[in-house]
Amino acid sequence: MQSAKAEAADRVIENRTFDEIAVGESASLSRTVTQQDIELFAVVSGDVNPAHMDPAYAETDMFHKIIAQGMLEAGLISAVLGTRLPGPGTIYLGQDLRFLHPVSIGDQITATLTVTAKHPEKGNVVLDCRCTNQNGELVISGTAHVCAPKEKVRRSRVELPEVRLSRHERFRKLLAQAAGHKPLATAIAYPCDANALGAAVEAAEAGLIVPILVGPKELVAKAAEAAKVDISAFRLVEAPSAAAAAAAAVALVKKGEAVLLMKGSLHTDVLLQAVLAPDSGLRTGRRLSHVYLMDVPSYPRPLLVTDAAVNIAPDLAEKQDIVQNAIDLAHVMGIEAPRVAVLSAVETVNPKLRSTLDAAALCKMADRGQITGGLVDGPLAFDNAVSAAAAAEKGIVSKVAGQADILVVPDLEAGNMLAKQLTFMAGADAAGVVLGARVPIILTSRADAERTRMASCAVAVLIAHRRASMSKTAASS
Repeated sequence: MQSAKAEAADRVIENRTFDEIAVGESASLSRTVTQQDIELFAVVSGDVNPAHMDPAYAETDMFHKIIAQGMLEAGLISAVLGTRLPGPGTIYLGQDLRFLHPVSIGDQITATLTVTAKHPEKGNVVLDCRCTNQNGELVISGTAHVCAPKEKVRRSRVELPEVRLSRHERFRKLLAQAAGHKPLATAIAYPCDANALGAAVEAAEAGLIVPILVGPKELVAKAAEAAKVDISAFRLVEAPSAAAAAAAAVALVKKGEAVLLMKGSLHTDVLLQAVLAPDSGLRTGRRLSHVYLMDVPSYPRPLLVTDAAVNIAPDLAEKQDIVQNAIDLAHVMGIEAPRVAVLSAVETVNPKLRSTLDAAALCKMADRGQITGGLVDGPLAFDNAVSAAAAAEKGIVSKVAGQADILVVPDLEAGNMLAKQLTFMAGADAAGVVLGARVPIILTSRADAERTRMASCAVAVLIAHRRASMSKTAASS
């Protein structure tokens, strides 16, 4: 264990002035090469050479040498010079390095710099640079030339910020999967602002949907002008108001002229009222519910959050449908046996806390086959649902705890806050869709990024194609 004196020394950064430095003096730093190092180097430098980013290049010497040059030359050697020898105040004048051995992800590299010469006339110092891996093999050798500081510097070490990278890889795969299908006719209800209309056009350009624009022609035209998009190729159905547009869009789906429904710039409740109308033709025996498909950078798998947009304070029967809708979506996303965590503030059943009673009942309903296709457990607090360490600390034995695929929230307020916290504070992407109707309903928000709007369309496209495939299979059997 490190002594208190050593720990205190680690919190301080101190240089060696030119006069203090002696020939033969040395300093070292070690670091293990990670995938994030490579990605951070690409982000900082702007260099997206496939030799950095494409795994197909990972076995080539060029790949290894670029990593060595990017991380070790610009990073590890410079860190020794700037923090150890000579330390703060050092001016890097030049270097002459040779890359002798490939460096791979997982290698532990130690950079050792040794003073070989001093030039008093300019205060310059020459250092021998040697980087070795965990096997003692020399990977870089050469020299560095610096101007050493003349004044003493001793101050507290600055803590480095925690950096999380997100390449949105899951959503990219989702879009690629959906783009492999035929684009689907989609009724866009009241696309009368630049954001809503732009989302429809973006999805059309990506080959996901064929928009049918439903709303006042004059307002739609103004929205197209504001969004700077060409809508001349799209069918436009006149509807004088938001409510009329919702009804007309639903009617297009009922008649089979559209197979998807997408919210424009009207309120969600206006659209859903049209969906739930007795003569809409879109109702099923299932309760409507909203599901966010989230890509959280710090979480190792896709995460579904429900319901955060439709059901305000669902009762037990409504939660049964909410859970089943989410499980069905997880199957479409390729999660064969999704783990469902029914959330509450605690992990024990408390008669005074309704969400814990509902959670316990939902688990029993799953045991008895009233909910199928997933593994349901609860009540679970949020930390226990997503953190195996937190679950273990509390002694929770569960096949769901710490590895949930689906989070079922107690009510809309909790779901809305959870989804937005993950989006705005954890950098998550969130694609939203309403399930329980005869067709999936695409919901987008003005705050959504382009990839999020596109992902919402992609989810709906995959659901529609999955249902069509299942219908054909059932008809042929």
